[in-house]
Amino acid sequence: MPTTPRVGATYRVQVRPGFDLDTTAGITGYLADLGVTHLYSAPLLTATPGSAHGYDVVDHRAVNPELGGEAGRQRLLRALREVGLGLVVDIVPNHAGVAVPSANPAWWDVLRRGRDSAYARWFDIDWRRGRLLLPVLADTPDALDDLKLSDGELRYHEHRFPVADGTGDGSPREVHDRQHYQLVSWRRGDAELTYRRFFAVSDLAGLRVEDPEVFAATHDLVLAWAAAGQVDGIRVDHPDGLRDPAGYLARLRAAAPDAWLIVEKILEYGEELPAWPVDGTTGYDALAAVGGLFVDGDAEDDFTALDTRLTGRATSWANLTHDTKLAAATRLLSAELTRLAALAPDVETAAARAALAELAAGFAVYRGYPPEGARHLAAARAEAGRRRPDLTTALDAVTRRLRDPDDELTRRFPQFTGAVMAKGVEDTAFYRWSRFVAINEVGGSPAHFGTPPAEFHRFAAARHSRWPASMTTLSTHDTKRAEDVRARLAVLSELPDRWAEQVTRWSAAHPLPDPALAHLLWQCAVGAWPIERERLHAYAQKAAREASVSTSWADPDPVFEQAMHDLVDAMYDDAVLHAELTGFAAAVTPAGWSNSLGQKLVQLAMPGVPDTYQGTELWDNSLVDPDNRRPVDFAVRRELLARLDGGWLPEVDAGGAAKLLVVSRTLRARRDHPELFTGYRPVPAHGPAARHAVAFDRGGAVAVATRLPLRLAAAGGWRDTTLSLSVNDVIDLFTGRVYAGGQVRLADLLASYPVALLTPTTGSGEAAS
Repeated sequence: MPTTPRVGATYRVQVRPGFDLDTTAGITGYLADLGVTHLYSAPLLTATPGSAHGYDVVDHRAVNPELGGEAGRQRLLRALREVGLGLVVDIVPNHAGVAVPSANPAWWDVLRRGRDSAYARWFDIDWRRGRLLLPVLADTPDALDDLKLSDGELRYHEHRFPVADGTGDGSPREVHDRQHYQLVSWRRGDAELTYRRFFAVSDLAGLRVEDPEVFAATHDLVLAWAAAGQVDGIRVDHPDGLRDPAGYLARLRAAAPDAWLIVEKILEYGEELPAWPVDGTTGYDALAAVGGLFVDGDAEDDFTALDTRLTGRATSWANLTHDTKLAAATRLLSAELTRLAALAPDVETAAARAALAELAAGFAVYRGYPPEGARHLAAARAEAGRRRPDLTTALDAVTRRLRDPDDELTRRFPQFTGAVMAKGVEDTAFYRWSRFVAINEVGGSPAHFGTPPAEFHRFAAARHSRWPASMTTLSTHDTKRAEDVRARLAVLSELPDRWAEQVTRWSAAHPLPDPALAHLLWQCAVGAWPIERERLHAYAQKAAREASVSTSWADPDPVFEQAMHDLVDAMYDDAVLHAELTGFAAAVTPAGWSNSLGQKLVQLAMPGVPDTYQGTELWDNSLVDPDNRRPVDFAVRRELLARLDGGWLPEVDAGGAAKLLVVSRTLRARRDHPELFTGYRPVPAHGPAARHAVAFDRGGAVAVATRLPLRLAAAGGWRDTTLSLSVNDVIDLFTGRVYAGGQVRLADLLASYPVALLTPTTGSGEAAS
């Protein structure tokens, strides 16, 4: 169950080669000044050589030498302690990196010794299907001709593989045929792989952490850090991929009873986190609720009509996601589907595959957990039966199996549904459904167009009651667009007619054979403008290949991709288009800044433990990874923070210092006066513009934000709209202004900034400033 928050606020750093542990140690003073209590680091264990993210751990026994190793970790700890900060670390229990077999001692030993390896039980391998397939070869019939024997190893170009004892004589092909593994075309991985992997990534092999020995071997080092007081929090990556998430988390909690424990569990709209022994999630549910506050829900029909007109799309979001999930189940995850079907031998194989795929496509959440899992399975069965009545017999048979908690099919099917949801929706449908991409975000649903204030207040109050220590966030290393890009795109919901006219003209003048992708690119360009040409090219290519409509990762279409890149180039080289794009982006940017400040204040002040993703304390126009792992200029941020601390009140302008003001003052208030953030109560506004204010009292600290700023201005501004406070004398921590009397005019309160953070004048204002 939830515990009392011990971690007050985190700052996420993508520690990686190029920004290693010593470099991270160099920013600890700045992070303490910013107001966070803990550094929240990307995985620190040894990863695949050159890994830019660290989620492909190859050796759980040591700190990554490319980050500075154990000595670097100790130096970071000392730096953190000197400024009073703690550490939260990211761990990856679901999978290990196997792209470079020689870097992973356990995987190397399995390749060399097969089932006789001491590590064979570490990985989720289906040994019944024969040799371990490794999809690394070129897709040509003579690819094995490039295989060589060298230094007692098999070599295929840059790839190295071990040779089992007593099998090293003969030609490379003859030696290869004697191994416990078989090198095959990279194209055969999705359909024939014999080991569980992370989603459809063959370079990440699933770990069997349900085995106590595997758990111990892969967690001992991090747990030793926790026991020694060197780690205060643990972030668990992708628990949905595990065989038994509840059992795993119970074991982890028992091993680290005092740690702040959060899970990267993506909850669908309205879904509740299971009653696990954790402190909450990594905050995607909060991201969706907060961002939706600044979207005008009244514009939904306008955007639906526009998208239909631009794309000719005749399908619904529900039908689109069914189709993309079914394709993920039967193509990208075909090998996993084959393994599941084999667990239902009483059903003909083709029918079992089809029935299981339809059930997965109809599953409304990533995976079901008791007791709600039964409800989700029943709904998926009904939906599958509606779509495929010809499968009734097979659906009934596999559903009966899936209702038996002791059936092996029941244990494995939830691992499959999570992967189907991730690949079918996050990584495909989000790139095809271009109606309004501000809400196409991890943890969000394009089917829910905005969050009315009353709905947000219910959400926040429930978090305060049930999960007060759950993380809140607006940007992560996995978000499709940074928070400020989404905030600017939210402005489009306030001017649907103007946007429709603009994008229709652009689309007609610069057509693309894939109009849905074009609509997505126009929105992303406006949201991130000005953006360097090479970044937008890289994003366009990733978006198009993820969508898998006109091109794909497996089969790139050079003709289409050239047309797509021509469109991107036109945004820079066509003088008329460039001027119009620049002008339109400039016109919506001020309202976007207002949204950015509003959503940031709400996220930082609402119930939960707020996280700030690296660099986002200033404006950030990043797109999907790897764009959001670009270097952060901390020197600029230090300088601006010093100026703020010297009394400077910046304008809301392109420099972004106003956002740094909001972030630093809110974080410091939470750190220095936690007693002001112990409750939750909506604070209603009264007057003609009341719908444009969202405000709440956290138990002494009152956050006030502006929503739908363009419509507010068009209606004449705040006029006589007021806010009633429970205390007579308050100070706005952003401006230093004091307000007396218990009733505040929003026109006065929000004259300088579209946000305010009010605290009682007694003892709080000076400490938080």
